[in-house]
Amino acid sequence: MDLFNYSRRETSVVNIGATPLGGDNPIRIQSMTNTATQDTDACVAQAKRIADAGGEYVRLTTQGVKEAENLRNINAALRRDGYMTPLVADVHFNPRVADVAALYAEKVRINPGNYVDAARTFKHLEYTDEEYAQELQKIRDRFVPFLNICKENHTAIRIGVNHGSLSDRIMSRYGDTPEGMVESCMEFLRICVDEHFTDVVISIKASNTVVMVRTVRLLAAVMEKEGMHFPLHLGVTEAGDGEDGRIKSALGIGALLADGLGDTIRVSLSEAPEAEIPVARKLVDYVTCRKDHPYIPGPNIPTFNYLAPSRRQTVAVRNIGGDNVPVVIAARLDGDLTTDPQFAPDYIYTGHQLPADVQEGVQYIVDADVWEGKPDTWPAFKGDQMPFVSSCNAALKFLFITYMGLNDEALACLKYHPEIVLVAQSNHPNRLGEQRALVHQLMQEGLSNPVVFFQHYAEEEKEDLQIKAAADMGALIFDGLTDGIFLYNQGSIPATTLDATAFGILQAGRLRTSKTEYISCPGCGRTLYDLQSTIARIKAATSHLKGLKIGIMGCIVNGPGEMADADYGYVGAGRGKISLYKKKECIEKNIPEEEAVEKLIELIKANGDWQ
Repeated sequence: MDLFNYSRRETSVVNIGATPLGGDNPIRIQSMTNTATQDTDACVAQAKRIADAGGEYVRLTTQGVKEAENLRNINAALRRDGYMTPLVADVHFNPRVADVAALYAEKVRINPGNYVDAARTFKHLEYTDEEYAQELQKIRDRFVPFLNICKENHTAIRIGVNHGSLSDRIMSRYGDTPEGMVESCMEFLRICVDEHFTDVVISIKASNTVVMVRTVRLLAAVMEKEGMHFPLHLGVTEAGDGEDGRIKSALGIGALLADGLGDTIRVSLSEAPEAEIPVARKLVDYVTCRKDHPYIPGPNIPTFNYLAPSRRQTVAVRNIGGDNVPVVIAARLDGDLTTDPQFAPDYIYTGHQLPADVQEGVQYIVDADVWEGKPDTWPAFKGDQMPFVSSCNAALKFLFITYMGLNDEALACLKYHPEIVLVAQSNHPNRLGEQRALVHQLMQEGLSNPVVFFQHYAEEEKEDLQIKAAADMGALIFDGLTDGIFLYNQGSIPATTLDATAFGILQAGRLRTSKTEYISCPGCGRTLYDLQSTIARIKAATSHLKGLKIGIMGCIVNGPGEMADADYGYVGAGRGKISLYKKKECIEKNIPEEEAVEKLIELIKANGDWQ
């Protein structure tokens, strides 16, 4: 694939009601109701709000046959009122429900982790090759009749793999790996191909953005190898709410969209479903606007592993590069050096102004022509100042440079000056492609100078900035190219908000932790308690626990699995009942909802993780 020039992956067309997906169709936006599927009026009202916001598909959970059968009433009510938005049934654990849902929904989502395989017990199972083949035959025997129902009713399907609900069978043979997630999907896809069933969409999701991006990349490569061109549904599961949910979703989904992967997306927020649609729309529009951009002649580096990248090896210049966590650089050009202690930048660029009051623990960057060698200040050179680099004796130097500025003179300078940290700039319509090309050029030349990515915007709305910055940084982070991030905005957004966004992007990419992390689901008809108010209460009590991961799950479908790397879990166990987890171990079951948050705090304290 072309890492530097944007184009969408070629996919087959899937017919979903009157809204086809894939091929030359636009990238579709969708969401999911969180009302009880047997409550026809509530589902219809919420589906209308999703459609009115711009949602092109509406998904509803179908826990049982009754819920699946009620899709007929929901579908009829929507059509009667002029809403033609296709409905998608979400099925777990019971293949019979999928058979019924296929009669009344335009698409049915099944989960390979629990379609035929038993519910997870997190036990290691041993299979001979013959026994494993017998298990695959069980899948085929149950899956083919469902495909026949879908053929007869012109119903599309989504094969939806979740990191949190891989079967014990897959986990035992492949482990908790991208390869295991891909194989879980491919087992079902190969049956679809054998049965000549082509109305198939695939999703392969995780709450861990690194796992999600790596797995989708691998899936696309495996499908290509096997001659498959099915369209992809993208999403980060349990992304959370508020700023964190937006940044995490834009980082993971944006990284894949930027590489041309993805034909429909869902931004999963722990908020009202219709609130997801504008976020998804902004993300898709921002990435796809780079279509037909001027060509970027990036170099081909055979040693770069796109499917399983590792961090680029760089020399450590003070605390930048090497094995150091990526730094955050911020601009303060108006003389106001105010910072938020929780999100204090590592370096502050003040341009032509020398800082009068140096803050303890903060390093400053000033333009090289005014740098005086004062403690805790470092010079920054622009492209036309390159001849003066050698005469400067600073142990750390910054060089602002573009890909086109990385000429023979610049490369020669970098070879002699490993103490230079590059600040990669771009005005290209596809700045990601050009910044990628700059780092690949360095790798081709054998240079190990650290690279900080400078991302500039002119935004007035915080959400717009967060979505664009996360989308621009996504692939640079997952490719292992990021030694630092420098966000700059020509607008009214406070500088401290930019700082928090930069740290949020690094945390969403699993590169640097600066706050508590919440892995919370968006809620659906299976949710067993008031999700949004509960998240607010847990955040209010625990947001000071930097580095702690807390999973907040509405039900058991992805609960323990998606919380695999969470320290603590809060999971709906029954109507108004909660189970608490430490890692994957259930510590206490069926706690009344009104007592559960306090019980969670007690559990955290009992394990010595409370501050």
